[in-house]
Amino acid sequence: MRENNAGGYRHEIKLLLSKAEYVTARTRISAIMKPDSHSVKNGDYFIRSLYFDDIYRSSYWDKIAGVTHRKKFRIRTYNLSEDVIRLECKEKNGDRIKKESVSITPDCAKALIAGDNSLLKPDDSFVTAEFLSLWGGKGLRPSVVVDYMREAYVEPVGNVRITFDKGLRAGMSGVDMFDEELLTVPAYPNGMVIMEVKYDDFIPKALSMLVSSVGGEKIAVSKFTTCRDVMNYYKPQTISL
Repeated sequence: MRENNAGGYRHEIKLLLSKAEYVTARTRISAIMKPDSHSVKNGDYFIRSLYFDDIYRSSYWDKIAGVTHRKKFRIRTYNLSEDVIRLECKEKNGDRIKKESVSITPDCAKALIAGDNSLLKPDDSFVTAEFLSLWGGKGLRPSVVVDYMREAYVEPVGNVRITFDKGLRAGMSGVDMFDEELLTVPAYPNGMVIMEVKYDDFIPKALSMLVSSVGGEKIAVSKFTTCRDVMNYYKPQTISL
C-alpha cells in the first residue's frame, strides 16, 4: 500500500451554483486557470466515493451540528476504474481541511464493503490505523455511495484548486461501489453545481476578485450528508447505515 499525504490544512470555500451561474463562473475561471492533470487527460472525470459512518452516525450528526473538528473516511475511485483506489481520511478544523490517503487493492476495497477488514493492516499508515480503530471501536461501516462528474482547474501560486462538481447522485440500491448496476438518484434534480475553492494561505488578488464575483449560495453542507438525506428521503424506512 502507498500512502499519500496531501500536506497541511487548506482553506475551503463552497458555493452552490445554478446552471447559469456555473456557465458564467466556468467561462471566467477557465480563461485564467489551467485544467488539472486529470482534466487534461480525461476532460470532466467521474468520481465515485463510498463514505463510512459508525453505529452512532457520528460523521453525519457531527456535520449537522457544526462540530468544529471532525473527520470522515471514504473509499474513492475515478472513472469506474480499479486502477486507482484510495482509502481517504478528510479532516476539517474550522474553515480548513486536510486530506490524507492510502492506496488499497480492489480485493481490499471489496472486502471492506462486505464487512471484512482482514486485508487492511494498521501498520500500513496512519489512515489505516485510525480507520481500523474506529471499525472495531465504534462499528465503522459503509454508509452511502456518492457519484458526480468533476471539472477541475489549478493555479500554482497559492496552490489554488477550483472544482465544479456536477450531477451529484446518491446510491440507493446498496453500498457496493463496484456494482455496475447500482441504482442512484439525483441529489439536485434542478442541476445545481457545487463549486469548491481550496487554497493554502492566500489566493492571488485577481483570482480572489473573480471568485468573489461569482454568484451562488455559500454552503457548508457536505456531499456525504446531502446524499444521506436523499437516501433517507426516498427510503424513510432505512434505519441501518
